Amino acid sequence: MPMSGVLTPVITPFDEELRPDEAKLVTHCRWMLENDVGLALFGTNSEANSLSLAERKRLLEVVVGAGLPANRMMPGTGTNSLPETIELTRHAVEHGVGGVLMLPPFYYKGVSDDGLFDYFSRVIEGVGDDRLRIYLYHIPPVAQIPLGLDLIERLLDAHPGIIAGVKDSGGDWSHTEAMIQRFGSRGFEVFAGSEVFLLKTLRTGGVGCISATANVNPAAIAAVARDWQADDADARQADLDRVRAVFQSYPMIPALKAATAHHSGDAGWRRVRPPLVQLDEKQLASFLGDLEEIGFSMPGLPEAEAAKARESATAG
Repeated sequence: MPMSGVLTPVITPFDEELRPDEAKLVTHCRWMLENDVGLALFGTNSEANSLSLAERKRLLEVVVGAGLPANRMMPGTGTNSLPETIELTRHAVEHGVGGVLMLPPFYYKGVSDDGLFDYFSRVIEGVGDDRLRIYLYHIPPVAQIPLGLDLIERLLDAHPGIIAGVKDSGGDWSHTEAMIQRFGSRGFEVFAGSEVFLLKTLRTGGVGCISATANVNPAAIAAVARDWQADDADARQADLDRVRAVFQSYPMIPALKAATAHHSGDAGWRRVRPPLVQLDEKQLASFLGDLEEIGFSMPGLPEAEAAKARESATAG
């Protein structure tokens, strides 16, 4: 089944020992789904490359085992190791996910399209499952390994039906537009890597966005994706852009976690794995002030609702 709309690289909560907090992750994932946002688990903003292979597999099992719909999941499975990418991808497919989001092998720079084609092809052959749907992850600002149009066309020709789409986090609208125009008629599903490009993507024929800030602003982003042809779509897009601009002006992952901690009342959400660090107290005060200035909130956040219930019970 094709994927579309809004997904988010779900932020990973950690306990005091910096182990993944499974229960908290399930709760956050459920809130995403309740707000019509799918789960791109183990993406960049999930701190995926700070998680072990075993941790990724275990967390997917926990989230699927909690009864959340696997067809709304697009876990990241791309690593620098071909065998590990095959292992993670096979594991995800066996759990019924809607697709996998696959980084190119990013350690060696300046690699050729031939090498990348061979890598993705060997993953497909190694998994050996017709249910596999790969969404390529184009993020040259981080990976420094671009996925060009000619490579995508070559992969589509060789693996029709398996190369399903792309998340374009390059930040270059002309590249996103070119992918939609060149491959959209072949059923290739193009997701923008930020909601800043959401309306443009949908109006050009793309299918949605996979956005970090859908972790914290899910309902508003999903509403634009659903109602992108409405008369007020541009005004709603401008509201999304204002929120995104605040988060982008701080280190993104610590900011996402700081906002979630603040609005849930659970300071544990601020934890990140090294080498990342939390916002310092000066940054945090500035960040929360900026959010307050634009009237930002996270309505319905489960931890916050639970805290209110406890306060009400205590008062009673």
